[in-house]
Amino acid sequence: MRLLMLGGTEFVGRAVVETALARGWDVTVFHRGRHEPPAGVTTLLGDRTTGPEGLTALADGTWDAVVDTWSAAPSAVRDAARLLADRADRYAYVSSRSVYAGPEPAGLAEEDPVVDGSPDAGDVPYAAAKRGGELAAEGAFGEDRTLSVRAGLVLGPYENVGRLPWWLGRIARGGPVLAPGPRELPIQYVDARDLAGWTLDALSAGLHGPYDLVCPPGRTTMGELLDACVRVTESGASLRWTGPEELLAAGAAPWTELPVWLPPGDTYDMIHTADVGKALAAGLRCRPVAETVADTWAWLESLGGVAPQRPDRPAPGLSPQREAEVLAALAGP
Repeated sequence: MRLLMLGGTEFVGRAVVETALARGWDVTVFHRGRHEPPAGVTTLLGDRTTGPEGLTALADGTWDAVVDTWSAAPSAVRDAARLLADRADRYAYVSSRSVYAGPEPAGLAEEDPVVDGSPDAGDVPYAAAKRGGELAAEGAFGEDRTLSVRAGLVLGPYENVGRLPWWLGRIARGGPVLAPGPRELPIQYVDARDLAGWTLDALSAGLHGPYDLVCPPGRTTMGELLDACVRVTESGASLRWTGPEELLAAGAAPWTELPVWLPPGDTYDMIHTADVGKALAAGLRCRPVAETVADTWAWLESLGGVAPQRPDRPAPGLSPQREAEVLAALAGP
């Protein structure tokens, strides 16, 4: 297979490239040159943020499939997809489950309502950008040649959003760690490598349309995630499990200050109770959370313990001072 990866030097895109290379695919990576792509690819340089003129390097060439992880202005997806529509067979756009209109009841799936989006939009909020990207890809390649991979929470090596790296870094420091409970609370995520493998399989099989991609409901919990962090870091950290009511009363912010965690409610249902039966039937397989945590820790250690951080996303997690304040508030007078 001849694959064109738009991006491919960080996180999900890099996982796609490494997975394709491991399969013996011929991989071309189009990127801005800010980070080194994996060895073994053909590199094309350009900058989609500058408009069509930034796509000059894509003027020639043919591919069996394109994978695109763009999450900013949908017009950038539109311009690239239009340019490639007659020279590539299929287009996979890595979208997001954030496109669902919600709040919806538990069990949200592909047929549920989505937010409005435009393929011609410039800078718009994340959900509208991803929906616009889906429409841009479909507009150029047609529904039968477009795969929309609606990823949920993505974790794993190369993560540059900071959620699992923050937990690993915090737990590695040891001491009492504010752990958002209940520890049996189910969570859903997808390892970037499992997303990559499924996407390449789906392209090979000619799948099209939207697919939600996270692990099955109930496959893992906050407790299993954080316990795995304690094991791999060997820090002796003590997890101080605290219930949602106490955390909210103490002013701890779900998702941002306490990455991955959400208290039960509409937002939790949207993020952590997806119906992924369609993707499972199409071959989705998810590795154990312990493997995701261990491999992410090994990657972090190879970098000296500090993960890269996307400049367009705020770094998540409690500061040491803020965590101490919340722990003190929970302890009472």
